[in-house]
Order: sequence, then structure tokens, then C-alpha cells
Amino acid sequence: CADKEDPKKHKSKSKVVCGYPISIFFIVVNEFCERFSYYGMRAVLVLYFKYFLLWDDDLSTSIYHTFVALCYLTPILGAIVADSWLGKFKTIIYLSIVYAIGQVAMAVSAIHDITDSDRNGTPNNMTFHVVLSMVGLFLIALGTGGIKPCVAAFGGDQFSEHQDKQRRTFFSVFYLCINGGSLLSTIITPILRAQDCGIYSQQKCYSLAFGVPAALMVVALAVFIIGSGMYYKPEPQGNIMLEVCKCIGFAVKNRYRHRSKKYPKRQHWMDWAEEKYDKLLIAQIKMVLKVLFLYIPLPMFWTLFDQKMDSAGHHHGWTLCKSADKTKHGLIVIQPDQMQTVNPILILTLVPIMDSIIYPLIKKCGFNFTPLKRMTVGMIMAAIAFVCAALVQMEIDVSIEQMLCSFSFSPQADDLISKPQQGSNEIRFINGMDTPVNVSTPAADFGQIEPFYYSNYTKIKNGERSFLFIRTTFTLQSGSQSCKYSAEFGFGSSYTYFIPSTLIFGPNCQESITVSENIKPNSVHLALQIPQYFFITAGEVMFSVTGLEFSYSQAPSNMKAVLQAGWLFTVAIGNFIVLIVAELAKLPKQWTEYILFASLLVAVCIIFSIMAYFYTYIDPAEIEAQFKKDNEDDEDDQSKLQKQEVEMTKKDSIESHREGKQTRM
Repeated sequence: CADKEDPKKHKSKSKVVCGYPISIFFIVVNEFCERFSYYGMRAVLVLYFKYFLLWDDDLSTSIYHTFVALCYLTPILGAIVADSWLGKFKTIIYLSIVYAIGQVAMAVSAIHDITDSDRNGTPNNMTFHVVLSMVGLFLIALGTGGIKPCVAAFGGDQFSEHQDKQRRTFFSVFYLCINGGSLLSTIITPILRAQDCGIYSQQKCYSLAFGVPAALMVVALAVFIIGSGMYYKPEPQGNIMLEVCKCIGFAVKNRYRHRSKKYPKRQHWMDWAEEKYDKLLIAQIKMVLKVLFLYIPLPMFWTLFDQKMDSAGHHHGWTLCKSADKTKHGLIVIQPDQMQTVNPILILTLVPIMDSIIYPLIKKCGFNFTPLKRMTVGMIMAAIAFVCAALVQMEIDVSIEQMLCSFSFSPQADDLISKPQQGSNEIRFINGMDTPVNVSTPAADFGQIEPFYYSNYTKIKNGERSFLFIRTTFTLQSGSQSCKYSAEFGFGSSYTYFIPSTLIFGPNCQESITVSENIKPNSVHLALQIPQYFFITAGEVMFSVTGLEFSYSQAPSNMKAVLQAGWLFTVAIGNFIVLIVAELAKLPKQWTEYILFASLLVAVCIIFSIMAYFYTYIDPAEIEAQFKKDNEDDEDDQSKLQKQEVEMTKKDSIESHREGKQTRM
């Protein structure tokens, strides 16, 4: 009788509030903190490669995409461990510890003072930092990937069979938490990175940018452990993956043995495993294979989607693939790696709008907007996003050409001929006076400039912010005389300031100094990217949120995490396609690469829509229940037959006994 009861009602210790188990709260908070940790680290990762480890764009981008791909390959390992050996709960705990260690390793690898023996701000033993960061990234990939399929499936496990509506809402809330964590981290960690820190010399604070995500990962682990007593923890079902592989292998071999036309065909090729394996297992494998077949075209979506996260400035990234490395909106200065925040902001807005307004409205209009139809529309949206990106890139290319044509150089030996990185401004002064002049700002010191000589270029960061501009004030000093000179800067520019021999120190020296603009500031506004972010995010909401719930709803009970891993595996393949296509295509213009990716996705979208048309939705729980009922009926029939056989045997023995007596008489 106990087996026939709902095991979740029987075992779960969690109270239900508004139809939801309280245990869900701990899972959702855990996911928020874990995603903050992951995306916070990932937001500054390429800049860390480029400006701390001093790798070039190609290597930075390749390692970045390899890391992301690895993060989406390891879910297969995590799913196998969870479903077959440790169970989801223990798998999440153990791999979260590995994950936290990896984050700490990354934070330590970014402390330049550890190997900066000459105290000049640059590490002397770069091998130490590279090795430690690579070990950290491997542990993070193992941890984040391993727990990824387990957390979503574990959350789904907390709901009873009659709570389908609540479970669907949970996956939307789950996705909101992913993007809430992503939003905060992509705002905060670039700000932390932009700070200067160090014991002996001040450098960009990558150690803090990695250290805060490491702390959040520890918090995520603690929150998850606190909720331990409330969870429903389904036991692992044995080595299900091994059993599945054996079953598929047997079906293939058996089909090959009976390939002759004299053997009758079977409805499905997996039916050839019926001689050896349980019909329920075969039915469950059929469910999984149906969904996995649908997944084949999906990596192309992730090929486009993950390019917006590539902040290397290489070929196909959205974050630095422009002349506008930074921009300002009134009082706010946006760092290049903060532009990624547009995506989670839009997700937090669009998910509730889609769930509560758009989808119900479509349903009221009588259109059956099935999950697979939503995913198809999501792919089209992503393709439109890349067309928008191509148009923006064309505008940027024109801007860069105009900028290159406008370079004006003074006849000096060491003119700056390349655009300053990360939106900084390179400034120098020429002293036309017959006395030495010392020039300084609160952020930089140009030193003493000898008569009729010029200073080196000095990098100037943001100064005082007003509503419309950023202003830096220079102090010019010659002997006991001094004056203040204020200048406005854009981003990514270079200027030469000339101090004339007629300069009179005092309040009016501002008017005497002349300026030459060597390199124009960035002119393409980051706001132009908002349309492409809107379309890619709308596509993500329709494609990814729907796909996550679809993967859970169509999976048999013993392979929930495995199918989640299959879904995540498509992301890994998408990242490998980025590297392959970018290397093979070698297109001269970046906008043509965007158009190529958009065209490929449209072609794949057509294939997927045809496959989706022929897909039949199933209820795995209902199918499993039917098989179990059939088995019980078979067992009942068998027991009846056995009883009949026993009764017949008894009857025969009595009759034979009587016949024996009559013979003796």
C-alpha cells in the first residue's frame, strides 16, 4: 500500500505556502547566489586574460569559449552521478564545494603582488598566475556544470504530480533568479574590477572582482545546506545511464541480427530490446530519444546567443566589437563589460510580461502557442538580433574610417598611433616656455617638463562628473607660480596640449593653452546596441525558458537530470561552432560574419520547425503509470494462473488417489 501512495506527500517535510513547498525558497536563493558567482566571474574573464595575463584577442576569446563549452559539457557527468550514484542533493553539495574552491583559486591568481618581486605592478612569474587561473577555471567548469542539471531537476522534484501549474511557474521564477543574479553581478563586478588595489602598487582589482563571486558561492552552498531538512530527496535509481546504453546497444545488435526480410518489422527499433529488457525501460528510452532528436538543431541558437557575452573585442563579441569602449549617460559611466546588464534587465522585464500577458493573450485569440512553436519564434528573434548587430557594425566601421582619416599628428618622434584601450584618454603636454613646468592631476603626474620639450603620453581616467560631461583639472606649476586648467574628455581619445611662452599664471591661464586632437573620441553610442539586445533577449525568453521546462516535462522520472544535461549539451556544441565558423569563415568584415550567423540560424530554424510539426507531446508520468498498471495486471493474471494450476494439481492428485484406492480394492 505504501508504494501506491504519492511518495512526495509521504516523505516531504516541507510545508506548503500558496501551493508551493517552502523548500523551493532555498533552491531559488541558492540559484540566485550561484548565478551571481558564475556570471560575475565570467563578466570580467576576457578582460582578465587580456590585461592581466596579457594574452592577445585570439587566445583570450578561444580560452573563453572553451571554458564556456566545458561548463556545458560537464552537466552530463553531473547528471550521471546524480541519477545513478549520489542522488541530486549530495551531488549539488559535493560539486558546490569544488566550485567554491575554483572561485577562490581565480581570486588568488589575480593578486599581482604575489609574484611582483620588483614592485612595478606587473607579475614577474606569470606562469604561476596562468596555471592557478586555469586550475580554477577547470574546477569552476566541473562545479557549475555538474550542479546545473541537478538544481533545476531537484527543484522540479519538490512538486507533487497534481502541481503542474506551480512547477511551470517555478521554472519561470528559477530563470528569473538566474538573470537576477546575472544582472547584479554584471553591474557590480566590472565596478570592482575598475577599482585600483594592491599592496606595493595599485592596479586594476581583478582579485576583488573574482573574490566577491567566490564569497557568493560559499553563501549559495550554505543556503542550500540550511534547507536540507525540508527537501524531498529522491533516491538514485542505480546506474541508469549504463542500463540505458546497454539496452540501446542490445536493440541495435538484435536488429542487425534480424535484418533479413523474413523477420517481421517492429513499430520502433528500440522494440528489438524486448527479448531482454523491461518494457517500461524501453518506453522511457523512447521518450528521451524523441526529445534528444529534437535537440539536434538547437546548438545554432546558442552559437549566436553566447557571442553577446564575449567581451574580448575579438571578431564576433558584442561588448568591445565597436569603437565605443565606454559611454556616458548623464551621471552614469558604462564600462564595456557592463553593457551585458541590458540582457538580464530585459529578461526580468520580459519573463513576467510573457507569462502573464502575451501567452494568455495568444491563447485567448485561439492560437495554440505550443512550447516548440515558442522555441521556433525565439530562434527567429535571435536571427533578427544579429541583423541589427550587423547594421550597428556597419555604422561603427564608417565611424572608424572617418576617425582614421582625421588623425592629426604634431611632428614628434613618438606620436601615439593606436587608439587607447578600454575607453581611456592619452594626454601629453608640450612646454613652449623657457622655464620648466610641472603638470599634475589628482589621478596622474606628468612630472617636470623641460623648456621646449614634451611629456610622455599619460593615461587619464574619469575626472569630476557633471550632468553632461566628465572634466579633469590639471595643475600647472613653475617655481612659486601655479594655475588650474580644466579639460573635457570623451572616451578613447588622444590630445596634445601646448603651453605657450606667453602664458601668464593666474585665473585666466585657461584661455592661453591650445589643444590638438590627435585621435577623436568614440562616436558610436552604446545605446545603438539596445535593439539587438532586445531581440536576442526576447528570443532567449521564448527559447530557453520554454526549453528548460519542456526538457523536464517530457523526461521520464528516472532521467530528469540526464535530459537537462542533454539540453545544456546543446549550449556546449554552440560554443564550439562559434570557434569553428569564425576560424573557417575568415570574413574580412565583421558585419558579414553577423549576417552569416543569422542566415545559418534561419536555415536551422526551418529544419527545427518541420521536426517540431511531427513531434507528439507526451505525459511521461501517465505512460509510466500505464506500464506499471499493465505489469500489475500481468502479475495478477499470472498469480491467478498459478492459483488455477495449484487447484488443478490438487484436483488431479485427489482423483488419482481415489483411482488408486479403487484399484487396490
